[in-house]
Amino acid sequence: MRDTNCSAAQTGISQSLEAAKHVLKFDLGQLKRQRGHMQDTALLVLPLPIMTALLGGAIAALILRLDLGSRSATVLFAFLFALLSFSSLLVGLRFGYGLEQVVLIQRTSPLLVGPLLYLGFAAFVIPKERFSRAVLLHLSIAFIVIAIVLLSPRPIYALDWVITLSYLFYLVGLWRLWRRGPDYLIHAYFDVSQRVSNWMLRGMVLLSVILLFDTVIALDFMLNEGRNAKTLISLASIPFFIGLLAFIFVLPSMMSAPRAKSEALLQGERDNNVKLEHEARELLMSTQLYLEPDLSVQRLSRRLHVTVRALSVAINRTQDMNVSQYVNRFRMEHAADLLRGTDESVAKVMAQSGFLTRSNFYREFQRVYGCSPAAYRKGK
Repeated sequence: MRDTNCSAAQTGISQSLEAAKHVLKFDLGQLKRQRGHMQDTALLVLPLPIMTALLGGAIAALILRLDLGSRSATVLFAFLFALLSFSSLLVGLRFGYGLEQVVLIQRTSPLLVGPLLYLGFAAFVIPKERFSRAVLLHLSIAFIVIAIVLLSPRPIYALDWVITLSYLFYLVGLWRLWRRGPDYLIHAYFDVSQRVSNWMLRGMVLLSVILLFDTVIALDFMLNEGRNAKTLISLASIPFFIGLLAFIFVLPSMMSAPRAKSEALLQGERDNNVKLEHEARELLMSTQLYLEPDLSVQRLSRRLHVTVRALSVAINRTQDMNVSQYVNRFRMEHAADLLRGTDESVAKVMAQSGFLTRSNFYREFQRVYGCSPAAYRKGK
């Protein structure tokens, strides 16, 4: 009886061990299949962001060799592609390797994309004396928002919409620059100004595409807790990678030999600019065109029988200001004369000096004379 019980117990134990082996084999097989599936998914998602990061870094290095007329623009564009490269790397690390430690930097870095892209093209338009202030203003705002997000003890769920508003704001800014035309790209070489204008349009397309994909991914995290994020990132990486690949083949054609100019040629250009500025001054003084509120750079250039670009370059290179500021300087001198020599009200002085709005008049007067019109009159 005891032998029968022992035999039955041994049989039960053997059956249990066999069952456990089958279960263990099934679990291990399922685990291997799951790991293989995860690796396959990572292979779809990870290489493209990493390859895109490498490609963006190479483009950033090549851009530094560009000579388009503005060194500031070249440096800003290089920083832009370095940022895109860094952001793509962070995306690969987060969604490919699951490194959530980089999530805050990865989520806030897009706040710099719009400012860098806009400032890169604005460097061809804005006079040098104002450009440093523009860079400080736009980048400081972006860094302040990034610092708030990084230092906040709680997640800021509105961050995605702040990024969206940033993209939209700089899209409008780029469009306003582009619609002026190549003639206003006064710091670009004459033979590349049209090409820079075309690339500005492509920059708007790039920013629109980034805005679209970022918005879709943000909505996926909002509605589906990011379950489709890897697939969406993979789909977004494909056109972005193709675009960068095409750009790196186009880039060598934009690289020209250093535009070394002889001292004689440089002196000739300086003489021409000085001569044109003198002609503009003589025209404004003899005709008092500056008193007309609707005077435009196009109208002034037609009166001088030169292109808008030639006039803008001459004023900028000789006076370090744009044509609007140049004309306003004559208006300011006229207004100062009226304030010193008449008892006319400030409003009448403003109207008689060619200004349409009080805010513009006061702002320009403060910039030129360092005080308000009323304070200037009292001081004189």
